[in-house]
Amino acid sequence: MFERLKSRLKGLVNKVTTTELKAENLRPVFSEFKISLVENDVAFPVAERICDEMEKRLDGVQVKRLEDRRKIVEQNLREVLLEVMLENDKIDLLQAVEKKRKKGEPFIMVFVGINGTGKTTTIAKVARFLAKKGYSVVLACSDTYRAGSIEQLEEHAKRLGIRMIKHKYGADPAAVAYDAINHAKAHGINIVLIDTAGRMQTNRNLMNELAKIKRIINPDMTILTVDSLTGNDAVMQAEEFHKTVGIDATILTKVDADVKGGSALSVAYVTKKPILFVGTGQKYEDLEEFDPEKFVEMILK
Repeated sequence: MFERLKSRLKGLVNKVTTTELKAENLRPVFSEFKISLVENDVAFPVAERICDEMEKRLDGVQVKRLEDRRKIVEQNLREVLLEVMLENDKIDLLQAVEKKRKKGEPFIMVFVGINGTGKTTTIAKVARFLAKKGYSVVLACSDTYRAGSIEQLEEHAKRLGIRMIKHKYGADPAAVAYDAINHAKAHGINIVLIDTAGRMQTNRNLMNELAKIKRIINPDMTILTVDSLTGNDAVMQAEEFHKTVGIDATILTKVDADVKGGSALSVAYVTKKPILFVGTGQKYEDLEEFDPEKFVEMILK
């Protein structure tokens, strides 16, 4: 996972360790490193921020005789990467769910994203995660356009032993979500997870319809699923969805196959919203809570 990003970061540390810590010497090293980051799916503004910050921090640093120069470089890089990843508030999902449960109201989550990101499977994984924590969950299939979407979510619901609310294909997606929320209220169900039609971020009509669903049901959280393998496109999707629909957090899918790793660094930075989970495989349990500190430690190993 993220092998290329790890190797580029290691290469940078090696280079800087043998370079005199003065701006004029560091600049060419960071200029080259910036290109390397962009080649590994790190969005340009993020690559620029990392390199500028590192140059600023290391310029003129005096290394004492017994100090480990490598450790100084690594520590600064660790701090800069963490700053990039922690520019947004953390979300405690379970705390937010518990708050609503205490009020006797269901916690409503809407999932958005384009087709192919693994959105429906991710919803099933989140449902399992929440059920394991002792919460009751109902699924809503507000994707009433894509052939097979209802059957796909229904199959997940069956396997997980969870109820799913559906209408016919072509039905109003907002009406399905509305019915699911009423079902949850009537049956004391803690959480409603709503699947929506996967759409290209450039399709105005479909994006407007997403905004309509949000207006009608007023969800507690809007989650964007992005495929980390799509690299810079994942960043563009995140930016566009956030601008048009407004998202609260993202879930990065397929990170187990991602050798580059730039999406994880960039998505949180461009949206200023946290990454909630990462998908690490095909099974329901292959969902990990995202920890920026752990991520930075891993890529700096």
